[in-house]
Amino acid sequence: MSPRKSFEHALLLIARQYGGSAATAQSAREELALWREQSEEHEATYQLALDAWAASDLHGLKDRVPQPQAGRPNAGRRALLSALGAVGVAALTGAGGRWWWLQPTEQAALSTDRAQTLARRMGDGSQLDLGARTRAQVTYFRNRREVSLTQGEIRLQVSPDASRPFTVSTSWGQVQVRGTVFTVAVRDNGMSVEVAEGHVAVWASRGNTLAPESERRPPDMELRAGDAVLADRNGIGARRSIPVASVGAWKDGWLVFDGASLSDAVSRWNDYLYQPLTLADDARLRELRLTGSFQLRDPNAFLSVLPRILPVRISRNTDGAAMIVPR
Repeated sequence: MSPRKSFEHALLLIARQYGGSAATAQSAREELALWREQSEEHEATYQLALDAWAASDLHGLKDRVPQPQAGRPNAGRRALLSALGAVGVAALTGAGGRWWWLQPTEQAALSTDRAQTLARRMGDGSQLDLGARTRAQVTYFRNRREVSLTQGEIRLQVSPDASRPFTVSTSWGQVQVRGTVFTVAVRDNGMSVEVAEGHVAVWASRGNTLAPESERRPPDMELRAGDAVLADRNGIGARRSIPVASVGAWKDGWLVFDGASLSDAVSRWNDYLYQPLTLADDARLRELRLTGSFQLRDPNAFLSVLPRILPVRISRNTDGAAMIVPR
């Protein structure tokens, strides 16, 4: 391990003692103690990293970390300073310790257009799959992993890491992961969460706040495999059961509806169609519910079977565009 990597390792363990859960802090203390005992170089690196962390005066951290003894550095520390070089010391000591801890370790701005999907594997092994017309910002830090979903739907297979919680945030609420496979969708009427494997906690948004929901109060609901919920302007909805195979089925070329309103079903189809479907403005249509599985590659098959399922008919415009009207 290079001197710089060794320094960053020590600084990470120091930071985890003050920036994580009680279990994370205790694990970091134990790992750091063992690491320091391995060699004089490790001890010298630890002392320099402690200087960097303690020198930061942000959020009162300077008063929370024991200060190193004053005086000239010993031979081990002098050698480490030389190996790091002047630029490395300037960047990683002083207020840089806290700055380093706050910097993202991985970032990705992900988006798809109509009829597009996208697969992205992150550095920790987590798999993110975006449905059509989706926008998401992914940011990994040294003590947490965050996804901000502004529109569309994302399927996540998250690699467990107790020291870095994984959170998905939307304007409707937040989802925190324990290590699982699930989807989060942002629609005009709310946030939908469906779980295929594992366990997630869900918070419905309660007004604008700088503090994450997960840091201010217990979750509104915890979901496990086969569970789903909608969070909207009224808060958290009722838990409902869904087939596990339907979670993120669009990834495999299927749209699956389980009692969805016809307007929501049309909206989801339109994410994948270059020539959108139109739903006539009729109160009778807004009351209809749709259940079924349909192949994305064959929207005409959906349109041909829809009148057999619901009291509707398909009207074609002169340009061939389809409109769903009551029968």
